Amino acid sequence: MFTGTYTALVTPFNRDGSVDYGKLRELVDWQVSSGVDGVVPVGTTGESPTLEYDEHHQVVEEVAKTAAGRVKVIAGTGGNSTAEAVMLTREALAQGVDGTLQVCPYYNKPNQEGLYRHFSVVADLGLPVVLYNIPGRSGREIAVETVARLSRHGKIVAIKEAGGSVERVSAILDACDLTVLSGDDMLTLPMMSVGAQGVVSVASNIVPAMVVELVRAATRGDLAAAGCLHARLYRLFRDLFIDTNPVPVKCALAMLGRIEEVYRLPLCETGDKVRGQVRQTLRELQLID
Repeated sequence: MFTGTYTALVTPFNRDGSVDYGKLRELVDWQVSSGVDGVVPVGTTGESPTLEYDEHHQVVEEVAKTAAGRVKVIAGTGGNSTAEAVMLTREALAQGVDGTLQVCPYYNKPNQEGLYRHFSVVADLGLPVVLYNIPGRSGREIAVETVARLSRHGKIVAIKEAGGSVERVSAILDACDLTVLSGDDMLTLPMMSVGAQGVVSVASNIVPAMVVELVRAATRGDLAAAGCLHARLYRLFRDLFIDTNPVPVKCALAMLGRIEEVYRLPLCETGDKVRGQVRQTLRELQLID
């Protein structure tokens, strides 16, 4: 159901810190015209932890309206409270999105039975679910056995793998029939080489057409072409994570003139060294002068 390139959208802010819905719509239009298969608003890259509920709902609504069926929309509606995840998901369902990205509950670190119950309750709402395994942020891995168990729910259709392990892709595909998406730009090609079917990408905020081309090359088995694109984009993949995501990607988008470089605390602008490195990489890709 969800294959190809999905952009983990940033949430642009005005200088006063409010959400810039005009820039958000422009970003969605650019992504669509660049050929992505879908967009993922209000995930980690969208700074969802600092959005108020009404802002969260409106961002999803604006993205869905702007996409207008041209690409799929997978709304980030997870949380470490099942009740919160249900509330956010129910709202997204009413807005007509195509799916929900459900992060592994963070901080409270539930056991595997708790994870199974949590994701199952959300899936029971009827919106297709993409599980999100990111132990570096959640402090808890969704065990392969739990993934396999969840895959038997008709509405759990995919998993975003951001644990840094290519081997987990093979383990999941060996255990069940579930679409795997890379959650790490750097591992898109390696993961696709063993069976993943796309990526939820941060880098496609900056170079959507190039990430689309890489994923399509890997999908058709042209690993030579995909490898060349991976090598060309390697420094961008690396530099977008030399500070906490989404700080470098918003810094880069501001350099491209697409958004204001505004964050909400506790996130803030990066230092001069990182900024200089990001700028140099954008120059090497001929994205800025």
